[in-house]
Amino acid sequence: MKKKGLAMVLALVLLAVCAVSGTLAWLTAKSDTVVNTFTTSDIKVELKETTGTEYKMIPGYTIGKDPKATVLEGSEECYLFVKLDKSTNFDDYLEYTIADGWTKLEGEGITDTIYYRVVDGTTNQIGTAYSVLKNDQVTVKGSVTKAQMNALDAEGVAKPTLTITAYASQLYKSAGVEFTAAEAWANVTP
Repeated sequence: MKKKGLAMVLALVLLAVCAVSGTLAWLTAKSDTVVNTFTTSDIKVELKETTGTEYKMIPGYTIGKDPKATVLEGSEECYLFVKLDKSTNFDDYLEYTIADGWTKLEGEGITDTIYYRVVDGTTNQIGTAYSVLKNDQVTVKGSVTKAQMNALDAEGVAKPTLTITAYASQLYKSAGVEFTAAEAWANVTP
């Protein structure tokens, strides 16, 4: 009887354990998956001119020269730079004025003729073509003489040149913190 009682108690305990473990359920959950795809960004700049590349100098005349710098659609906000490289004899014959909206880049170690402007996305500036030269022209100085012109025709004498290059550098170094123009130029210094 003791064995039967013990077996019965053991059976009841086993039955209770099975019943309790069968009814126990753990609360669980799983969220939906979120996939983050990180795409690239870029800045694209172009410099176009429609007036040609060779010009005849006549003292006192203006010559149409229309280089335009554009930050292309899809680009990030940026500093747009133009660098103007004049030949050593350019100032003897020609002069120009930079177009409105450009600021001369000044600072320690900056010896080139560089101008900049901020191109941001809030005022539809991306995609706008900006003239580099005021009135899209250069002027042949009225003081240029026939002797100076003849000197340019001598063998081995370089004709005056003006080379313009456009560059761009991102506007922000981190969220809401802008580069200075000099820092941005240092990022693209050729």
